[in-house]
Amino acid sequence: MNHAYFIAGTDTDVGKTTIAAGLLNAAQRKGWSTLAAKPVASGCVLGAQGLRNSDALALIEQSSIKLPYEQVNPCAFEPAIAPHVAAREAGVALAVPALRDAMRQVLAQGADFTLIEGAGGWRVPLSDQANLSDLAVALKLPVILVVGVRLGCINHALLSAEAIARDGLQLAGWVANVVDPRTARLEDNLASLAERLPAPCLGRVPWLKPAQAQTVAGYLHLDLLQ
Repeated sequence: MNHAYFIAGTDTDVGKTTIAAGLLNAAQRKGWSTLAAKPVASGCVLGAQGLRNSDALALIEQSSIKLPYEQVNPCAFEPAIAPHVAAREAGVALAVPALRDAMRQVLAQGADFTLIEGAGGWRVPLSDQANLSDLAVALKLPVILVVGVRLGCINHALLSAEAIARDGLQLAGWVANVVDPRTARLEDNLASLAERLPAPCLGRVPWLKPAQAQTVAGYLHLDLLQ
């Protein structure tokens, strides 16, 4: 049993890592081994051990298989800006083949449940020619879409789902993550998403402060994954 998925978001700051950590925690409750990676991360903090990203560290915490940090997050950049801009400023060339090979090493660990988390939305650039979505395509992974529920989320979610399908990948499921607790007509928006997205809703996660993995896991349903 080896389940592997690419975690994508409808935008930046929609809680991809929060949901990924919750999914990993839910998988561990089933007795599954877990592993996750974040191939590219900006907004890292420089410490004694080098650059570290809080999202990557959160994924490591919920991974039962432990790998060196550099294997989990091979491309780390300090400025909290678009990855391709951060890479250019650091003099690093982000290339899909290199990232693909690095992530294949993660997948080769054979965890029961593996997640590869993207950055930002589906079409985040890696370079002048490539997007992060090209990595998901290269890995041929089904996608779990994290929908940040707020004003405008229906449009973002449907466009993301269309792009994922256009790239030839399966949308395995989506998660409604309420990032704005004041969202008007919340139930109507969620109903519209459920009607229009061509995949099962794996859960509806309310506004949580703090959003701990074990709490988030209680709102998620791995059995619905396609």
